[in-house]
Amino acid sequence: MADLWKLLLFQPLLNALIGLARLTGDLGWSIILLTIGLRLVMTPLVIPSLKASKKMQDLAPELADLKIKHKGDKPGLVAAQAELYKKHGLNPAAGCLPQIIQILVLIALFNAFNTILKPNGQSLVELLNPILYAVNKLPSDFKLSTSFYGLELTKPDLIRLPGLPLPLPGLFVLASALIQFASSKMMMPETKAAVKVAGTTPGGSDDIMAATQTQMLYMFPLMTIFFGYQFQFGLVLYWLVFSAVSMVQQYFASGWGGLTPWINKLYGRKN
Repeated sequence: MADLWKLLLFQPLLNALIGLARLTGDLGWSIILLTIGLRLVMTPLVIPSLKASKKMQDLAPELADLKIKHKGDKPGLVAAQAELYKKHGLNPAAGCLPQIIQILVLIALFNAFNTILKPNGQSLVELLNPILYAVNKLPSDFKLSTSFYGLELTKPDLIRLPGLPLPLPGLFVLASALIQFASSKMMMPETKAAVKVAGTTPGGSDDIMAATQTQMLYMFPLMTIFFGYQFQFGLVLYWLVFSAVSMVQQYFASGWGGLTPWINKLYGRKN
């Protein structure tokens, strides 16, 4: 399994990153280009899942009615929900495989970035050449610049101010957290729909799921800041670009969602 992982995911992504770095001469831009390219390639997996979430939101009132109608009748409720999904061409389980594939690719990409950004004292050429394809082998005198517009890609993105005992998160970390919050907010119609449906059967397992979705609105941005303190700037840059592209894809799949009131207020429009 480890060899298959290396052959199909880790090795191709690492080679693509090094190839772009040699082409552009800039590791930072290579991370940006590879992240965007990979996310666009995965669009056929992403968009259907986002659209399915939008359809689930639209079905929330009908699901709530079914839960009231079949209260205390779990088999009847399951059958009625299955019939409703079938009627609208929805398969709730269909999004699982694309999500799993996305997670596997993201882990492999993270490992590829980490291999380059954190060589653990080894010569980068000696570390990478055994993994790289023959056409991508590095010369012995190869030097990879890890500076991106004055910021070091191998160090955390932190701001240190005199008099403060702890450093502050850098601009890229804060931007990543902000985009993560905005993306989660765009999903709020789906979250509110889940809360509404769960409210028809207090104490059910879906109450926990609905509450978790609401908490993620704040948890993901806070986790982004927390990990931003520890991760190298190169990984923060990757997460920033990944989150930004994901937000754009979310917009094309379901619009501004929970951000609509804020957008309308910004442009002086009525909700």
